[in-house]
Amino acid sequence: MIKLQQHFIGFVLILLFASCASRKGIAVADRRYAPEQARADVVLLKKILEANHPSLYWYTPKDSIDYYFNAVTAGITDSLTEQQFKNKVSWVVSKIRCGHTAVRNSKAYYRETGKVPRPQFPLIIKTWKDSMVVLANLFKNDTVFTRGTVITGINGLSNKQMLDSMFQLISTDGYSDNFKSQVISMNFPGYYRNSFGISDKYTINYLDSTGKPHTGTIGNYDVKADTAKKSVAVQHLPPLTRRELRRADLSAKRSLRIDTATHTAYMRLTTFSEGRLRRFFARSFRQLHQQQVQNLIIDLRENGGGSIALSNKLTRYLSDHPFVTADTLATPSRRLRYGKYIHPAWVYWISMHFAAHKQADGRYHFIHYEKHAYKPYTKNHFSGQVYVLQGGYTFSAATMFIANIKSQPNVTTTGEETGGGSYGNSSVHLPSVRLPNTGLQVVLPLFRVVINSKQPKTGRGLIPDIAIYPTSNAIERNADIKMEKLQAIIAAHATPQ
Repeated sequence: MIKLQQHFIGFVLILLFASCASRKGIAVADRRYAPEQARADVVLLKKILEANHPSLYWYTPKDSIDYYFNAVTAGITDSLTEQQFKNKVSWVVSKIRCGHTAVRNSKAYYRETGKVPRPQFPLIIKTWKDSMVVLANLFKNDTVFTRGTVITGINGLSNKQMLDSMFQLISTDGYSDNFKSQVISMNFPGYYRNSFGISDKYTINYLDSTGKPHTGTIGNYDVKADTAKKSVAVQHLPPLTRRELRRADLSAKRSLRIDTATHTAYMRLTTFSEGRLRRFFARSFRQLHQQQVQNLIIDLRENGGGSIALSNKLTRYLSDHPFVTADTLATPSRRLRYGKYIHPAWVYWISMHFAAHKQADGRYHFIHYEKHAYKPYTKNHFSGQVYVLQGGYTFSAATMFIANIKSQPNVTTTGEETGGGSYGNSSVHLPSVRLPNTGLQVVLPLFRVVINSKQPKTGRGLIPDIAIYPTSNAIERNADIKMEKLQAIIAAHATPQ
């Protein structure tokens, strides 16, 4: 079974290469915008959000939102690079406490970077709460900062100080900060650079294997130099065929393994958007039925959401009762104000006019998702024990799936608090606002989703029935501690044959 941590490391390595810049890209990264340009973009963004966002004041009252936006505009007194401006916009947008309202670099920034590498912070680090543990060191021959090393500070800042600073630049649903921890773990070098910049050397406080504190130094990782060293070996590797690439892509999105000895199946889903999931679900549950599987583990720790329809389809194979998608799925208006800055505005305008209808509360509702009761499938329906593995990156449609089956007696949720809000979120249609002066992009959700109005709006994610957190020991031995404990639970409840 592919280890979750290994998947994260591979993902981070891709991000490292993607974040490197060419000479042309460096010009884009270093381009400075006049303070009046930046302030004008902030003022415009506030107007667009006030006119279109369905939950702008859901967690933060209007006077506070006004205060934060005014603080940002007042603080722009000098020219800014795109990243400096992005940090300011990310800070104020995070105050909305909507995980889908996220800030992205301009298209020009993405288009013109990624050709010639720049130095990077060399450690890939797993974070949770105030803990930081090394997952991998890009300097392969380093014998100090190896996998499992506990970090207690970098360049004079404690873990809490660093993580608090990084958290300020990440949006999440309500107060579910576990999402922020997981996002940082997937690209610690990138978030460190965005928050603190790049240094020639880093002074790192850490604990040795006995728990004794030490201090060491490490330099930047030069992706360009390391790539040049490996180029001779890499060029001899045979290219993958289209079929092999397609299979690898599908396998990265979904997979199923069955242990016939324990009558247990392991289903890994990293998305509800792609991967030919309808066909995959039909084939998988047919196999579960044919092989008389008694326990099903569904791993959603890497699943950031996707299609509500596909989430509902999986639910129908497992639910023991008819269910609706959500209690409320509504938008304040079908008209996209400031539409010339919203892309692609016309696609969502058409969808809202055909699918959303005005109700007594004055909002426009997706009646189908609110009223249609989906019946569980009878063919190949799974009624055995279901164990859901969830975590900070479990978000949006993945959280909605868990919410719909969590109360069943045959379902046990394990892992960590989800990043997606347990009460609801703002999502469904997700166009981007493109700011005219800087080109910065801000995702604009158009519908408010209330999953279960009977639940309190605490701003937290779904709390697992059995909480299982990372440990430095498990990371050091490259073990999936959540899977280990879950397998032990299943073994303890197994019926002797």
